[in-house]
Amino acid sequence: MSVQHDRVPVEKYHGTGNDFIVVDAVESIPDRPAFATAHCDRETGVEHEASPRTGADGVLFLHLEERYSPPRVVMTLVQPDGSVAAMCGNGARVAAAWAAERTGSDELMIDTPAGTRHAVVDGDDVTIEMGEPRFDPRGVPLARETELVEEDVEGLTVTAVNTGVPHAVAVVDDVDAVDLDAVAPAVRYAEVFPEGANVTLASRDGADADGNPRFRQRTYERGVEGETRSCGTGAVAVAAVAKRLGLTDGSDSMTVSPPGGDLRITVPDDGPATLSGPAEREFAGELDVVVRSA
Repeated sequence: MSVQHDRVPVEKYHGTGNDFIVVDAVESIPDRPAFATAHCDRETGVEHEASPRTGADGVLFLHLEERYSPPRVVMTLVQPDGSVAAMCGNGARVAAAWAAERTGSDELMIDTPAGTRHAVVDGDDVTIEMGEPRFDPRGVPLARETELVEEDVEGLTVTAVNTGVPHAVAVVDDVDAVDLDAVAPAVRYAEVFPEGANVTLASRDGADADGNPRFRQRTYERGVEGETRSCGTGAVAVAAVAKRLGLTDGSDSMTVSPPGGDLRITVPDDGPATLSGPAEREFAGELDVVVRSA
């Protein structure tokens, strides 16, 4: 049970359908998990005529530090279950778009629990550095001493990679032919993933307009505990795994298409991966502060 009092200004953004409530961290919200759980609910959460969906995939609490050059944004993503995600690619792109609107800068630094990421904003298009994908057991992390590459985990053949958060990526013939809600939870909670894992499906889908490989993507996100319309770390995970498995025709660049739209990924041999795509503002408004009652 919750009690509501006061109201705080918010905005809502989305990156290829991955939608977030954005709150300036100067606002006082004493119980962030309760706030996120209440307003992200897909049936009873935030709604507005300018937004196609009720609720959200999380709440971005953003603290802007304009004294730096380029400006810095401290990003904290609280997910619908009240947990904090170490990294969110689309969330970081939204954070950059939000900060660019306030500062006029087209270059920003986004501070996340997974590290500081450089972002470049060009209109509605935002590119964010994502760090280097990690397959090593400590980096994922895994509850074993060897990498997990194309192995059966709870009935799904997956490769484990960390692209800011852990992902179990399964390359399949057709992502739509898999009942993701049925197969993902067992993999998400498998013992080999001590911190849990997002479960991401990928299938090859020809080439994009530039001749680079295209992959379709679906992701079941931990913390959301369901499928999202887009997942930036998942898109990078698809690209990293596809390259690792030799499915990219030797290309470092590719397009990954979750249900919410196209994302452009680069995964160089030496250096951070990048994630590019649109980040758009839906509306501004106010929401009740929510705290758990005793």
